[in-house]
Amino acid sequence: MQLSIIVPTFNEAPNVAELVRRISDAVRGIETEIIFVDDSVDATPAVIAEVAASSALPVRLIHRDTPTGGLGGAVVEGMKAAASDVCLVMDGDLQHPPEDIPALFGRFGVGDADVVVASRYVGSGSAHGLADRTRVWVSKLSTLLTRAMFPIRLRGVSDPMTGFFLVDRTVIDLEGLKPRGFKILLEILARKSLRVVEIPFDFADRYAGESKASVRQGMNFLVQLTGLRFGKMSLFALIGAFGAVANLVIMWALIQLGMNYVPAAIIGAEVTIIGNFLLQERFVFQDMRSDAAGVWSRFVKSFAFNNVEAVVRIPVIALMVNTWHISSVIAAGLTLIVAFVVRFMFHSLVVYAPRKAGARSRVREVVEEIDAQAATPGEL
Repeated sequence: MQLSIIVPTFNEAPNVAELVRRISDAVRGIETEIIFVDDSVDATPAVIAEVAASSALPVRLIHRDTPTGGLGGAVVEGMKAAASDVCLVMDGDLQHPPEDIPALFGRFGVGDADVVVASRYVGSGSAHGLADRTRVWVSKLSTLLTRAMFPIRLRGVSDPMTGFFLVDRTVIDLEGLKPRGFKILLEILARKSLRVVEIPFDFADRYAGESKASVRQGMNFLVQLTGLRFGKMSLFALIGAFGAVANLVIMWALIQLGMNYVPAAIIGAEVTIIGNFLLQERFVFQDMRSDAAGVWSRFVKSFAFNNVEAVVRIPVIALMVNTWHISSVIAAGLTLIVAFVVRFMFHSLVVYAPRKAGARSRVREVVEEIDAQAATPGEL
């Protein structure tokens, strides 16, 4: 097999037959397979099976009942299952023209690249298929932000957000990828220095159905970007900072309403403890949940620890206010900063500890994470 084409799909039933037809026409003379990695809740899997029965190309279906890692996770699963080391990734809505596949494959054949990127922003490429002017600006600003955060790894890459690219599977660490959403190329390029070349392509209109872009995907992208640039501990810190601000705002508001600062601090702490747990579940430790204890067990451990920590902090706040005459809000802020490292280590080593894995290995990982965050960030 010369080429494996990986198509992650979510409710793309109306597009499947046309996509396979156009791919088949485009890759004549190239030994090719198509792998659909499908997370759909509609008839897409049945349509793929029907089209596969009459296709001139081998068409394989991997249907995931649990779509771990979103679209990016689907791409990684497809790469692992591919018959060829040369993997081409494209969307299932025909906004990535199948007629451009030979150009990507041919450019890779020159032998000077690990990744061939189909770019909307180089040469004659265009992004006219984006739904409206707002999405055009969001795409351009996201691309600028991404390139600014990874100036060396993405040097010369005009479109790191594209979902249309070809990669040599042997040069990437599939097990080391941690996809969180739909920007899998960014994940690949940010984790390892690779030889990248670009060719222009015209981002077409969607053939059928509706765009899957959403605010939730935008949030996933920002979390993915932060995690790649700064790591898990910094994501934990970001959520902790958000919680700290919320804690102080709640405390300040209750004091303004006439409540004593001690009960105000307790209420603020309880509200933010629950909020922080939910955010950490979703954005920080999502890759560790499957190996850890159940969600209620995790919540109880997190809630209990944070309340014990709060019980310790409240007398310290009182001491700082009554003895050193520090503002109650400032005192609360200082104690939250001190508690951060202890919270991270407890959650990583205890709350999300693997049920069967040894503790020593995990301790080393956490220590390395803390050391990495303490050091000057290296270029990615």
